[in-house]
Amino acid sequence: MSCVATPVSIVTAMTDGGLPFGATVSAFSSLSMEPAMVLISLDSRSKTLAAIRESGRFGLNVLGADQEDLATAFAGRSRADKFHGTDWRTDCGLPRISQSPAWVASTVAGLVEGGDHVVILGRVDAAESIVDRAPLVYHRRNFGTHLPHSEKPLEFLS
Repeated sequence: MSCVATPVSIVTAMTDGGLPFGATVSAFSSLSMEPAMVLISLDSRSKTLAAIRESGRFGLNVLGADQEDLATAFAGRSRADKFHGTDWRTDCGLPRISQSPAWVASTVAGLVEGGDHVVILGRVDAAESIVDRAPLVYHRRNFGTHLPHSEKPLEFLS
């Protein structure tokens, strides 16, 4: 699957005790327009997944091409306080990473076990994007970005 380019995001959650959790994911997708839904996938041992199960909500911070350092900082389980030194604030009761080109706040609509991961279906409560920022993508185990060939949308997408 490393040959498939994917967007890089940080999924966040807040426990009932007010502790922020976050994890870098490349498994994120739009799921439905009516109602607006997204899906993400997290390792079943993830502390962020445990916080999402507890709170029933998650935030999705879609990263920009200049945020590779954040993607690396929130990846893996080795760092105890991933938010230390990270510019973030609470939005819709969820941790929101500053300067992320897109933000989605969701309520859990379902959890699906899938091998060693859990797919989380989320109903979108709020969303915001900054159009003029290039995305951070992951391809062949490297970070990069996507630059469009043209600013004109494709006929079948518009």
